Amino acid sequence: MKVIIDLCVVPMGVGVSVGKYVAECQKVLQEAGLKHQLHAYGTNIEGDWDEVFAAIKCCHERVHAMGAPRITTSIKVGTRTDREQSMQDKFNSVTETQM
Repeated sequence: MKVIIDLCVVPMGVGVSVGKYVAECQKVLQEAGLKHQLHAYGTNIEGDWDEVFAAIKCCHERVHAMGAPRITTSIKVGTRTDREQSMQDKFNSVTETQM
């Protein structure tokens, strides 16, 4: 099953700056070959359900390995059965409506 998710991984107990942890999660997504787009408060990811959630698990493992004793993660999940839809398709449907 294909999925589009919005992911926000927040390491806790590591101070105010979390950029290096976010960068590590981006690296995990790149290594997994998943299409993703960073935004101001998270990352959109699309791909096969099992591959996406395996990458999220790997993000947690890597962030813990970097010294974060605790992580809180927010995930929004979207799936469709009527047709395939990409992140770009969703973006285009909004921007085309505005024209």
